[in-house]
Amino acid sequence: MEQARVGFTARALGFAGLLPQIAAVVFVLAGHRNGGIDVSIAHGIGQALAFGYGALILSFLGGMWWSVAMLRGAGQQRLAIVAVLPSLVAGGLALALAATGAIRWCLVALGCVILLTLLVDRHLADRGEAPAGWMALRVPLSIGLGGLTILAGAVSGGTVTHF
Repeated sequence: MEQARVGFTARALGFAGLLPQIAAVVFVLAGHRNGGIDVSIAHGIGQALAFGYGALILSFLGGMWWSVAMLRGAGQQRLAIVAVLPSLVAGGLALALAATGAIRWCLVALGCVILLTLLVDRHLADRGEAPAGWMALRVPLSIGLGGLTILAGAVSGGTVTHF
């Protein structure tokens, strides 16, 4: 049986999935035009979009891993446990953000976790459980989203801009 392959549509949609985070960074930067102290509505929207979208995609990645775990039948326990971690981490960071308002550090942490997802993707590819071309898709997407999320945190003020 021939191994499945990442197709053009999946690749195109994957890269299009970076657009919301690019927009978030643009919005965050728009709030910094006046020497970094402008607390415009664009800045707050950018912060919210960057965190919300990054957390959503992190949870989505866990869902992909969950489906691979279910296909394993026996021996699915470890991957099933790993698959729920992205949602738990995203939820924990959302709670930390709500409790502290420390958007900069929550975005940086979220971006770092997104980068770490490549370790699981690499494991799945090495085991032959991911389609051909998986890492060629996942590496630029994870580096792109993780890097943009970290950038959004780096250019954000220390706390959430409320609008």
